[in-house]
Amino acid sequence: MIPSTTLCPLFISIFITFIVTIFFLSTPVNPFGSASTFAVTDSTTTVCGIVAGESTQRIQCFQDGGNITVLPNVSFQAISGGHSFFCGLRSDGLSLHCWDTEVAVNSTFLPKRLYHNLTVGLTDVAVGDDQVCAREVNSGLVRCWRGRSSFPSPGVDFRFKTITSGSGFTCGILRNNSQVYCWGENSIGDNIQRQFGISSMSSLVAGESHVCGLDANGHLVCKGNNNSGQLNVPFSSAYEFSGLALGANFSCAIRQTNGWVTCWGDAKMVDSETAAISDVSFESIVAGLDFICGLTTRNFSLICWGPGWSNVLNLESVVPLGMIIPGPCVESSCGTCGVYPNSESLCDSSANICKPCQIELPLSAPLPPSAQAPAPGQHPSSSATKPTNKLSLIFMIVGSVGAFAGICAAAYCLWPGMYRLWHNRVYSSEQPPIAAANTAYNGSNLPSLRSFSIRRQGSKTLGRQRSGSSYSSRTDKTEIFSLSELASATNSFSSENKIGSGSFGSVYKGKLQDGREVAIKRGENCAKKNKSQEKEIAFDSELALLSRLHHKHLVGLVGYCEERDERLLVYEYMSNGALHDHLHNKSSTVTNTNILNSWKMRIKIALDAARGIEYLHNYAVPPIIHRDIKSSNILLDANWTARVSDFGLSLLTDQESVSTKAVGTFGYIDPEYFVLNVLTSKTDIYGLGVVLLELLTGKKAVFKNKDGNAEDLVAYAEPEISAGHLINVLDTRVGLQDINEAEAVEMVAAIAIQCVKIEGKERPSATDIAAALERALAVCEGTNVVSFTTNTFSFPSD
Repeated sequence: MIPSTTLCPLFISIFITFIVTIFFLSTPVNPFGSASTFAVTDSTTTVCGIVAGESTQRIQCFQDGGNITVLPNVSFQAISGGHSFFCGLRSDGLSLHCWDTEVAVNSTFLPKRLYHNLTVGLTDVAVGDDQVCAREVNSGLVRCWRGRSSFPSPGVDFRFKTITSGSGFTCGILRNNSQVYCWGENSIGDNIQRQFGISSMSSLVAGESHVCGLDANGHLVCKGNNNSGQLNVPFSSAYEFSGLALGANFSCAIRQTNGWVTCWGDAKMVDSETAAISDVSFESIVAGLDFICGLTTRNFSLICWGPGWSNVLNLESVVPLGMIIPGPCVESSCGTCGVYPNSESLCDSSANICKPCQIELPLSAPLPPSAQAPAPGQHPSSSATKPTNKLSLIFMIVGSVGAFAGICAAAYCLWPGMYRLWHNRVYSSEQPPIAAANTAYNGSNLPSLRSFSIRRQGSKTLGRQRSGSSYSSRTDKTEIFSLSELASATNSFSSENKIGSGSFGSVYKGKLQDGREVAIKRGENCAKKNKSQEKEIAFDSELALLSRLHHKHLVGLVGYCEERDERLLVYEYMSNGALHDHLHNKSSTVTNTNILNSWKMRIKIALDAARGIEYLHNYAVPPIIHRDIKSSNILLDANWTARVSDFGLSLLTDQESVSTKAVGTFGYIDPEYFVLNVLTSKTDIYGLGVVLLELLTGKKAVFKNKDGNAEDLVAYAEPEISAGHLINVLDTRVGLQDINEAEAVEMVAAIAIQCVKIEGKERPSATDIAAALERALAVCEGTNVVSFTTNTFSFPSD
């Protein structure tokens, strides 16, 4: 063990480095000439995008400091740009239009219809320097138009998965063998195809005279012209990147771990990237010859930068087009890859935006529809009051870092003793150190750690949010019930209808007059003032949060009742109850018919829960920290889809960390949060890690061992898993059937022990966990050939 005298200076050094790094510092594949929801043209420095939040997904462009609208009453699914023109594919895929951006008449570009067919739809529009190619949806055949002469089509013998265009050439990935095939007016395509050889590719991106893409193993490879080092990929690990954009002599990519853009090749482009967007996360990027634009994760505004853009406004600027949709709005089902969060708001209809299957970095939710994109020149990750001089911020921080580091050092040096004290207090006593406010939902005899730290001021804050645009836009869909209606639905809140307890009262099963089954949470009537205040705060919290959250892995709010002193919330009824009950009730012991006696089902439930938490952390605006993740708060609907529930302790936060008195449930509470009272999203990750261990072992978060003493599940399972003895702690009710299941369970175990690290900074994010569990589920199903083991599995540190 490293002595505390060594750790303390090391901690201070790491802290200072971390602060300085912060201030100096989804995702479709979108190249120089491939379909996206926004595009650029070089000769006129024009940027166009498909506008979000309107009934028509129209195209709007920015050129010479002003906006230009084209075909305002027509919806488009994708656009792609070339040297002096761009093309757009209509939403039905049956018509392709192009616009010359060098000529504007009456503040609009004149359209030319290049393709129209009543039956054969197109996709993958790829505009190169001067040619346009598109792929037929069903057949995979590619058609090409325009060109300085007659740009050739590849012929009927070639069927493609995807295509991309550069200067005078087009390349695609063949359906039958995933190899690269190129054609065109010059020898560039032939050279690129020869360099790729028989490599199997999963994606492809073209620049002016080079092409990059991900191979079948997720590694990035680049071929073609390398006069400026644009083929010299700076990283080579598998699945490092999720988005690419290539220009004349540079290449750029989006890092999967944080959405940041990395560029290589032309020094001017690399320098502009470092100066302009070193700390901005992007969903997707597109490139012209000498500049690049990206769709920001924060609010779907467009930022452009680079040598060719600095002459337009400045080195880095927000393009004043408002929010741009991250993908096409479609009426059909999205299948297995899922729906993009807040699709209804983005499409202003019942349409969905489907998440691309090949992308591992989830897309982010936008600001509420009422929010506006930043003003031109304002950084999207900055508020209006954020200082623009980062250097001054560094001096301010360095000036105060000494005092802060001293405090942190003292806390860190005392941490081992504090943690041992916490551990002894919690696990050597029958009562938790924080007074319980109510009985846990799971029906356990152990009390839950309930201590509402929000005072009336916090309730007023939530109240303001309830009256704001975000809340009011949702309450239109939230029903208001009378107390008599809900009493009738629950047989006057009879004990026979009671199914558990929540954050501020009892939960009852009810049946409304229209036949809908619901779960009704009724606040307890408290004579004491502080208890009544806590009930009011918890009610306000859940109502304010759930009325604005809609996700398949969160329990949905149907409505509420606020009558006299009564406070009731009405939820969707989860007919298969809580995960806790299936894992731990004696009535759920081994039977061959128990659906949870399957590793595949347990991993699926874990993945569902992780996706729900990921939505709260990344896509809710502002982000939400649940603070009470546990197996009794993971409910299962009629289709056995897991949903996160009970938001009575949740907090909205725009900050990375919040100082607040620790709350949670015995066995699940984050020890770092408990001791330091500093709340971060990693607090929820600890609780999720305990749930993963419950799924693996079948044991409660705190259980009685063979000696009859209470034992902490983390302390029991983590040493065995870390030592490679996973088999010793696995739930014997579920047998390992084959090598795929064994490998998948090993992957889940590796994830679990990462989640329950003592220090929050060492824990993975919800996005990392969801991605890893997706892979584990794929391995369990035998659909993923990539091997992961406990020894090799790791997460990137934050």
